[in-house]
Amino acid sequence: MAATLEAVPSTKTAEKKTESSEVDAARELVRMAREQGLSLTGPDGLLKQLTKTVIETALDEEMTEHLGYEKHDTAGKQTANSRNGVRENGVDGDDRTGGGGRAAGPGRHV
Repeated sequence: MAATLEAVPSTKTAEKKTESSEVDAARELVRMAREQGLSLTGPDGLLKQLTKTVIETALDEEMTEHLGYEKHDTAGKQTANSRNGVRENGVDGDDRTGGGGRAAGPGRHV
């Protein structure tokens, strides 16, 4: 007895469509950056801005998944498992205090 397989949609077709839309989006970003006089690389370039946005978005989504609620949602207010603020990265001066008034040293992290 011979069995035949019904047509199964190719995953390669879906992958090509996704890849094509990603390339189109990247081309559009580059076009817009050039129109606005924005460099593609460098400290204020498109690549740095895009990388920052992707990483921050991924971290926010990971936190949302971990906590079980969206940022600024009242579901987590006043619970032990809440988003409790934002802090600036970096050190606030040359005195190595990290802005907390206590010097960094062995066993102490800033």
